[in-house]
Amino acid sequence: MLCSRVVSWSLAMAIGAPFLFAACTVGPDYKRPSTVAPAIYKEWSGWKVAQPKDEALRGAWWELFQDPRLNALAELVDISNQTLAAAEAQVRQARAAVQAARASYFPTLSVSPDVTRARSSANVANTKSTTVTQYNLPMDASWELDLWGRVRRTVESQRATAQASVADLESLRLSAQATLAQSYFALRIQDAQRQLLEATVATYQRSLAIVQNRYAVGVASRADVAQAETQLKSTQAQLVDVGVQRAQLEHAIAVLIGAPASTFSIPFEPLTVALPAIPVGVPSALLERRPDLAGAERRVAAANAQIGVAEAAFYPSVTLSGTLGLVSTAFGDWFSLPSRVWALGAAISETVFDGGLRKAVTEEARAAYDATVASYRQTVLTAFQDVEDNLAALRILEDEARVQDEAVHAAQQALTVVMNQYQAGTLSYLDVVVTQTTALANERAAVDIYGRRMTAVVLLIKALGGGWDASALGAATAGKAS
Repeated sequence: MLCSRVVSWSLAMAIGAPFLFAACTVGPDYKRPSTVAPAIYKEWSGWKVAQPKDEALRGAWWELFQDPRLNALAELVDISNQTLAAAEAQVRQARAAVQAARASYFPTLSVSPDVTRARSSANVANTKSTTVTQYNLPMDASWELDLWGRVRRTVESQRATAQASVADLESLRLSAQATLAQSYFALRIQDAQRQLLEATVATYQRSLAIVQNRYAVGVASRADVAQAETQLKSTQAQLVDVGVQRAQLEHAIAVLIGAPASTFSIPFEPLTVALPAIPVGVPSALLERRPDLAGAERRVAAANAQIGVAEAAFYPSVTLSGTLGLVSTAFGDWFSLPSRVWALGAAISETVFDGGLRKAVTEEARAAYDATVASYRQTVLTAFQDVEDNLAALRILEDEARVQDEAVHAAQQALTVVMNQYQAGTLSYLDVVVTQTTALANERAAVDIYGRRMTAVVLLIKALGGGWDASALGAATAGKAS
C-alpha cells in the first residue's frame, strides 16, 4: 500500500509519526507468480503405477533400491561432502544477514567516556592562564523511524533470500545424492560388464582349445587357430578396458563422500537390484516438491521486497536522537546528580534533487523482479521437462530391454547352432567368430540398457524432488531467519 507524503515538518509530527504511520509500508505486496501446470504428465501413459504403500517418496529415497552399501554411502554424502559444507555455511551467512537487517528496527546506543585536561592561553583578552580537567560520560542514542517500511521490506527481502539459500542447500544435497546413486549404479554396471566378459573369456578359451585340438589332428586350418586367438585377445582387451571407467567412477564416489580417492575402494559386486516403482504424483505437486523451484520462488519474493526498499527513498526520513550523560571538572563530582546533562532532538530529511537516482534505482529493482519471475517460470518449465524426459526414458527403455533380451536369446541359440555346425565341419571358424561377436555385443547391450534404466530411475526421483517438501523451508528458518 502506498502512503501519502508527509508535508508537515513540525516536531510534533516527527514525534507522533510512529503512531500515525506504524503500518505504512510502501512497495507492492508479494504474490507468487502464476505458472501453468498440466493436469497430467504426457509420458504418464504406460508407466507402472506404484503400490499404495509407496504413495509418496521419502527423504531417504535411495532406500527404495534396497542396497545396503548404497545406503551407507548416501549417508556419508550428507556428513562429509564439502560442496554441501560450503552451502551450509552460506545458509548461516544468509541467516546472519537477516539478523543484521532486523537490527535497524532498534535504536543505536553508544557510550564514549573521556577525560580531557587543557590549559588556556594567558594572552587572550588579558585573562589568566588556567588549567582545567573535564570528565565526560555521554550516552548517545539515535533512532531512524521506519515510517515507510524500508526496514520491514529489507528484512522481508533478507528472509526470503535466507529461505532461498536453504532451498539451494537442499537442491545441492539432492543433486549430490543423485550423482552418487548414478555413479554407484554405473560402477555396478561396469562390474556386470566385467562378469560378462570374464565368462566370455572363459568360453573363448575353451573354443580356442577345441580349435587347437582340431588343428592338431588336421581337421582345422592354422587360420582357424589365429581367428580364435584374435577373438580371445580382443575380448581380454575389452575386459582390461572395463577397469578404467570403474576406477574413475570409484574416485568420483570418493570425492562425493569427502574421502581421498587414494584410500577409498568398493568391492567388486555386479548390479542385481530391481528397478523400484516410483510414485510420480500430479504435475501441480511438483511446485512444492523440488527445492530448486522453491529457491527460485523465494528469490522472486526477495526481489519484490527490494522494490519497496527503493520506493522508500522517495519519502522523508525521521530520526530521533538524544544524549544523556555526566560532565564535571572534578573527578569527585563526576557521578553526582548536578553533573548530569541531557539533550533530545528530532530531524527530518528529504532529498529534493538527485538527478533521477532514486527513480533509476526503483526501475532497476522492478527490472530485477521481472528477471526473477522469468527465471522462476523457466525453472518450472525445465522441472516439468525433467519429469517427462525420464518418464519417457523409462517407458521406452523398458520396451527396448524386452526386445534386447529377445535378441540375446536369439544370438545364443545361433551361437549353439553355428558351433555345432563348425564341429561337424560344415562351416568355417569365421562364422563362429562372427556369431560370437554378435552374441557378446547383444549381451553387453542388454547390460548397458539395464544401467540406463537405473540411471533414469535416479533422475526421475531427482526430478520429482527426492521426497523434499517446500514446508521444510519454514521449519528450517523458523527462529533464525524471521
